[in-house]
Amino acid sequence: MHVTLEQARAFDALATHGTFVKAAAALRKRHTAIVYAMRLLEEQTGLELLDRTGYRTKPTSQGARVLEHCRRLLALEDELMRSCHEMKTGWEPSLHVVFDGICSVEPLLGVVASLLKDGAPTRVDVDADFLSGVERVFVESNADLMIAVLPPTTSGLRSVELPPIRARLVAHRGHALVRLGARPTAEELAAHVLLTVRGSDPRLALPTAGLEQRTRVRLSDFAAKKVALMTGVGFGWMPEHMVKAELSRGVFREIRWREAHTFKPRLYFREGRKLGRAATRFVEELRA
Repeated sequence: MHVTLEQARAFDALATHGTFVKAAAALRKRHTAIVYAMRLLEEQTGLELLDRTGYRTKPTSQGARVLEHCRRLLALEDELMRSCHEMKTGWEPSLHVVFDGICSVEPLLGVVASLLKDGAPTRVDVDADFLSGVERVFVESNADLMIAVLPPTTSGLRSVELPPIRARLVAHRGHALVRLGARPTAEELAAHVLLTVRGSDPRLALPTAGLEQRTRVRLSDFAAKKVALMTGVGFGWMPEHMVKAELSRGVFREIRWREAHTFKPRLYFREGRKLGRAATRFVEELRA
């Protein structure tokens, strides 16, 4: 059975307008064209689709079910036409962004909100992971954009520098390192629990990387790490924007250890893959 879009349009118009004449006028077709399309559709389906006994021609119960499918075909045609138009005007059908949870999510959400406000037709998916997990998700999902603080091992990527993120080595105000009241030695730091996030990598070049810690606790993300810090069980590096409020209230205290550290996120996309209008907006607004 081969149902054409012309037949689907004829059935939809006839069900909407009630007569062959009005359906033909709506489609700018001859009356005979609508009659022929419906006769052929009934022959192909082997069903009586129309009740012709009244003043208005209307679908039978079987015809109503076939009409539902015809209208789905027309909806798919409309979706295809809109998608083609969007792509011709530069909007990509979908955009997948993977970002490191070290970065603040507010700028990302700001771009998504501005795209929605402007009626952008692109479907946007945003996923968060951490450190080495970001590149893994980017590769496995064939995502379009990646925001990472670790230099990727994937070849063929172009990158854009994003604003740096200051990191602070912190502990709860009741922690023994805070009670020392002075800059700790390497031996004093090594005697306490260092809290890290799963996927931490030597490429981060953290100043504490060379310490021989007696105990390390690896957590799933920075939210869990912050909770662990609140318990006073250990100390660790945190993005400043995640602990700014706690530092201002004195709940967390900064541990002065050698030089400060800065995460340097970059936005990556594949060489040779043309960026659509939605992806370009992400690049431009996040750089700002």
